Amino acid sequence: MENRRAFIQKVAVATVAATLPVPAVFAAEQEKRRIGKKIKLEKGYTILFQGDSVTDCGRSRDADADLMSKIGPGYPRWVVTRLATEYPDYHFTFVNRGISGNKVYQLQDRWKEDCLDIKPDVLSILIGVNDYWHTLSSGYKGTPETYETSYRELLTETKKRLPKVKLIICEPFGLVGVGAVTEQWRTALPKYQAIAQKLAKEFGATFIPMQSIFNEAEKEGLKYGIPSNFWTDDGVHPSSAGHILMANAILEVFK
Repeated sequence: MENRRAFIQKVAVATVAATLPVPAVFAAEQEKRRIGKKIKLEKGYTILFQGDSVTDCGRSRDADADLMSKIGPGYPRWVVTRLATEYPDYHFTFVNRGISGNKVYQLQDRWKEDCLDIKPDVLSILIGVNDYWHTLSSGYKGTPETYETSYRELLTETKKRLPKVKLIICEPFGLVGVGAVTEQWRTALPKYQAIAQKLAKEFGATFIPMQSIFNEAEKEGLKYGIPSNFWTDDGVHPSSAGHILMANAILEVFK
């Protein structure tokens, strides 16, 4: 019980302070599977977060809202908080353009306005879980091949228009056995994950193995009696603790 309480307290404190270090086992797995160099941040950089509901996380669309409302309460907020604190004189511009429910072709549909026109120096993309999930729940007819073709087109256009952009590709993930994420996902989702990793290598992006990070967090937590849904309520959308894991993985990319 004491170990369980200490584990929860450690994560809870980190959620407030946004300073939870990535445990060594997560960092080792991340380093093993990461593709691409670390990213050196420069003054005046624009950092853009793109993706679906995991990135969106209820961010405000109100033009008059404050920065943190526009960033939302998810993992981008923790990244922004740390970077703004650690580099106060760098005057970064932070933008979140995640939209709930998006699949990769929907990123394409809005890419000019929501990426190319913003001209980010650093672009983080997390997309893919809906490309699979919606084939089960929403009648979507896409396939892994559809995902790969659309994603490659998106990245090709991005590199053509923004040749100096520094790319981060986050692995789509789902925690099997939690909520909607059934055993079926264990064999199907890895096809999309492999594509994301392949494209990261192809386009010189830094790849972040989010699935492994969540799997290891779940495994470590279970040792202390922490249930799997501590990290995500439905297997896809992270809890505060899950968003902290994601943020720290992204922060590890920067030097």
